[in-house]
Amino acid sequence: MRKKSTPATSDEDAPLTQADIDAGRVIVRKRVAGQAIMPKKRVTLYLDATLVERFKTMAGERGYQTLINETLKNSLQQDDLEGTLRKLIREELSGRKAA
Repeated sequence: MRKKSTPATSDEDAPLTQADIDAGRVIVRKRVAGQAIMPKKRVTLYLDATLVERFKTMAGERGYQTLINETLKNSLQQDDLEGTLRKLIREELSGRKAA
């Protein structure tokens, strides 16, 4: 007879704690207008050891990978902002020459 593979204790009814979320046992998905925001994608990435240590120091209890993710997003937004400003300045300068 085969033995069913069940855990010794069932914690399905146990309350959700912040520790469960922090440990990665539960993934809480944010929603906007009822739609789940795209989850993060797992990647393998090799970074300089000094860079990783710097982010770990900066992040403290928060999580250095989250800090790296936010830094990369901010960098992209900065590039978008810089491109928009350059375009506006060019348009303003070309408009002044024509007037």
